[in-house]
Amino acid sequence: MNKKDEISVLKAWLIIAASLIDDVLILAIIFIGLWLFHVEITWWLILIVLVVMAIFILVMHRAVVPAIRRRITSGSEGMVGMMGVATESCKPAGTVKINGEYWKAKAVGDAVEEGEDVEVVSINGLCLEVRKKQR
Repeated sequence: MNKKDEISVLKAWLIIAASLIDDVLILAIIFIGLWLFHVEITWWLILIVLVVMAIFILVMHRAVVPAIRRRITSGSEGMVGMMGVATESCKPAGTVKINGEYWKAKAVGDAVEEGEDVEVVSINGLCLEVRKKQR
């Protein structure tokens, strides 16, 4: 995975924190409202709320942060960097097979012979621009 394709852990946590701010504010307003109306709030209730929020944050860490950091895998952006094999010579145009699908391809740089491994460099419409796989 390229560095440019990856979102840092800090940025992922900032995204999550921004999404949790409204929940925390609503919870704070509820507790302040209860306090203003002289409703007794026990320490047990506060402890239970904190434990539930801690569990929620743990789930966010385990499930959401990796999903936010994951590289784009769909659309034309997801094709760049994928590996495949040339099914016919690309001198400069030919056909490649990537993830079981056949694509029109154009060789960038050196010609690609049938059977050679290729890497997608870019996509132009329905034609992939490929190069020999770097060893």
